[in-house]
Amino acid sequence: MISCIAIDDEPLALNQIVTYVDKTPFLSLIGKFESALKAMSFLQDTEVDLMFVDINMPDLNGMDFVKSMTNPPKVIFTTAYSEYAIEGFKVDAVDYLLKPIGYSDFFRASEKAKERFQSKATEPTTVESNDKFLFIKSEYKILRIQLSDIKFIEGMREYLSLHIENQKPVMTLMSMKKMEAFLPENTFMRVHRSYIVNLNKITTIERNRIIFDNKIYIPVSEQYKTKFQEFLDDNFLV
Repeated sequence: MISCIAIDDEPLALNQIVTYVDKTPFLSLIGKFESALKAMSFLQDTEVDLMFVDINMPDLNGMDFVKSMTNPPKVIFTTAYSEYAIEGFKVDAVDYLLKPIGYSDFFRASEKAKERFQSKATEPTTVESNDKFLFIKSEYKILRIQLSDIKFIEGMREYLSLHIENQKPVMTLMSMKKMEAFLPENTFMRVHRSYIVNLNKITTIERNRIIFDNKIYIPVSEQYKTKFQEFLDDNFLV
């Protein structure tokens, strides 16, 4: 399932995209916004696979919005003006839909996005892992990291910082989604867009924040709060 959001300052156009997403079996809408600024705030805490973005919007137009992102989700632009097509493809847009948008064109563009995700899923990864250790590339070295030594993992744009007991953090070029897929679910949990924690290393929780070493506060965001609460409930002694 491809998670997506829709952004358009015209309510009718926005509702049309929402309706089309609901009709498409491999798409899942997790947010709709009437401005790029509102979407930007949402994306700070939530990971999204695909965005349907109108280009002509007040305050911040869709093209500038996408260009402002360091590592944006896949994008399908929507607009009433055909002159933006070339510029759209310059930012590696999946497709460009000219209003008024028919469902057949919408579905065809969504299929293109689906094919990109399927192609990416078959690419070779730089990580080899099991439930004991993993290998990662860091600078010019390949390092073996014991999973039991990892306290938490922090996402820093295109990089991850692995915070490990009794040593400096290790940086590697990788996405949070790829790292999350390789870690054992019974030990590691995503609690925020930017954080994965080792559940065995948690000792203190305060006001929806996990505290490490009495000085590092990791927030549990709304998106992951239910799953984290289930973990607490399963291990809570009353």
